[in-house]
Amino acid sequence: MDTKTSHTRTIRIEDEQFLRGQGRYMSDAPLPGQTHAAFVRSPHAAADIKSIDTSAAKAVKGVVAVLTGADLQDFHGSISQHPPLPGRGGAKLVMPFRPSLAHDRVNHIGEAVAVVIGETLAAAMDGAEAVAVDYETREPVVDCKAAVQKGAPQVHADAPGNIAVDWAGLHPDPEANAKAVEQVFASAKHVAKVSLFHNRLNVASMEPRGATASYDKAADLLNLRVCSQGARAMRDSMAAVLKIGNDKIRVTTEEVGGAFGLKTGPYPEYIAILAAAKKIGRPVYWMCGRSEAFLTDNHARDAYSDVELALDEKGKFLALRIRHIGSMGAYIGAVGANIQTINMMRCLPGMYDIKLVDAQTRCVFTNTVVTAPYRGAGRPEASYCIERVVDEAARITGIDPVRLRKKNLISKKAMPYKTAVGTTYDSGDFAAVIDQGLALADVEGFKARKKDSKKKGLLRGLGVCFVLEHSGGAPIEGLMMGFPGGNTLDLTLNVQSTGQGHATIFPRLVSERLGIDMNMIKHHHGDSRHEVAGYASVGSRSAMTVGHSMVKTIEAVLAKGKKVAAATLEAGESDIEYKNGAFNVVGTDRKISLFDTAAKASEMKKKGEIAESLDTKLQTETPLTFPNGCHVAEVEIDPQTGKLIVASYSAVDDCGNVLDHTIVEGQTHGACTMGIGQAIMENTVYDEGGQLVSGSFMDYAMPRAHDLPMFREGFCPVPATTNPLGVKGAGEAGTTAAIAAVMNAIADAIPGEASKKIQMPATSEKLWRACQEAAGA
Repeated sequence: MDTKTSHTRTIRIEDEQFLRGQGRYMSDAPLPGQTHAAFVRSPHAAADIKSIDTSAAKAVKGVVAVLTGADLQDFHGSISQHPPLPGRGGAKLVMPFRPSLAHDRVNHIGEAVAVVIGETLAAAMDGAEAVAVDYETREPVVDCKAAVQKGAPQVHADAPGNIAVDWAGLHPDPEANAKAVEQVFASAKHVAKVSLFHNRLNVASMEPRGATASYDKAADLLNLRVCSQGARAMRDSMAAVLKIGNDKIRVTTEEVGGAFGLKTGPYPEYIAILAAAKKIGRPVYWMCGRSEAFLTDNHARDAYSDVELALDEKGKFLALRIRHIGSMGAYIGAVGANIQTINMMRCLPGMYDIKLVDAQTRCVFTNTVVTAPYRGAGRPEASYCIERVVDEAARITGIDPVRLRKKNLISKKAMPYKTAVGTTYDSGDFAAVIDQGLALADVEGFKARKKDSKKKGLLRGLGVCFVLEHSGGAPIEGLMMGFPGGNTLDLTLNVQSTGQGHATIFPRLVSERLGIDMNMIKHHHGDSRHEVAGYASVGSRSAMTVGHSMVKTIEAVLAKGKKVAAATLEAGESDIEYKNGAFNVVGTDRKISLFDTAAKASEMKKKGEIAESLDTKLQTETPLTFPNGCHVAEVEIDPQTGKLIVASYSAVDDCGNVLDHTIVEGQTHGACTMGIGQAIMENTVYDEGGQLVSGSFMDYAMPRAHDLPMFREGFCPVPATTNPLGVKGAGEAGTTAAIAAVMNAIADAIPGEASKKIQMPATSEKLWRACQEAAGA
């Protein structure tokens, strides 16, 4: 197995153009004759639309057109597109029709009901204000637990009880499995229980969503330039929504200012501006404003979990049971139901040898914005469930939390390990990762640091998270290598770089394997016309899937090149070797460069002498990998004010072979920051009437640099056996781990039962109240 990797620290080649302001984001490429779009949005969370009057809007100076849902009913199908997800008893996932522009009812605040096209943005916004909509309000429901209560308002008539799907779990016989688990719990010496809330989050990417739509009438071709996580994945989804062939829409993406799952699939606005562009025969540009983004971007998380862990008298884990309920929002978002079911539960049982797992989910509709992928996408929820209930198990058994965890680890010799949920961990040395992580965090010195904090009147706590997640998701990914002439190799990828450093990593890997200068390799992405197979840059999948295809494509290129070189050099194919960018006749000085061989192959193909040039497009299928790690957080809390400081954070991760330490460390820092943000400050809040009360950065807190410690990170690589580079995912483990590590540290800092009641985000007010309760106990 080829596990060659680069361990030198590099400067990302993308960064210079960004620092010089030479990137091309959505607002940087206006088209000639471009118009601007502004949307009319519902001020109500649930209402019937009685009428829409656009006459005044059409009279506004500079308004080009006004479209409502009635204009688009024949233009597209439902925006909700989701893979099949069978529920209990074979029931199907309920997927109510989601329009681009609501025409009979609205189901969440901010839902678009009309789009106004103007010569300028100001004209479009003036026109939008002139649209008059008559609503008849309905009673909304915004909390997913409340949504399943008897008598709760119904979001959709075809989803009784607001249930989108009642999912019984990954076990092939869920009823029998549930009975077996119940028997274990009934006889267990110890049962640890926790009830957890996973707070709703707004992604708040640096660059909001945006798109430019145009229509080529002569070719009958729709064009969408959009900030996405994969042009082909977006194209395929858009074509399905529009009910047209893939050849009738082209999607392009250039620079993307942050994505994290937010920019994977179609949004109502994209459909609407495509319809408008086709109607008026001019390009239509729309850029989401920040307030608009809070109202309309896909949200994330928003779920509740009741978690139980059964243990014997010696502290051995016997069975794990989870009853989970997750909000879908008003419609089914891109893989929204998968997040709270398959994606979450495939992380179980984490690093622990638990033979029985019963994990079930109810996916529920509420009158809120759709939930969809955000960094981790179900995996943070799983890790939070496991690691919080293990800490509770340590409390009720009196066993040290770290010792209890280590006692129940899956051993290295058990690999490959078949889990109770049907996945197979191909590799891992959990004990080594944990020992390295605990040493990096200097856990042995914690008692002294706790004493120092106490002298200052502060409470100090230490929390650990032994994290394991799965990465990969969509297994198929392709790659294309082309030789356009001269000393140039075109490396064309399907996956979209949204900050991960693809233009640095992948050309360098090709350069190393082909023995050619990296400057000879041109990285291409972001155009559905490339027709390279695969999915979006999600699920920490790019390195493992593209890397697999890269290795296989190079092998194919060199196999074809060897035949051409043999014919050109008048040698037997077995006498040809490839080294340092050239094919050589072994034992002689006769050779031909890779690029000359490619040129010769093109000539031979034109003459019909060979079937293929060296241009090669391949796809591979890569199984899941299972990144894991040991994350340790320490917090200090002022009991007089509730102010919390994350005093230190250490992470040691097994992400397989590390392709670039600088980039992976950066990914770890960013991911941990997002997890810390969820744990202590970020929270999207609706009031009972469905109004968003955290609709700006005045009310939605996000971590700044001064809220964070200097991260300490290390790696304990155990190569994956399921792909040629031996890599595992690296981009999301920090988010998956940080919430549990920080919340466990808070529980450790505040004595007694008070801290166990704290739900995320652990704000200063919650911490102060818990400290007061603990002091009075």
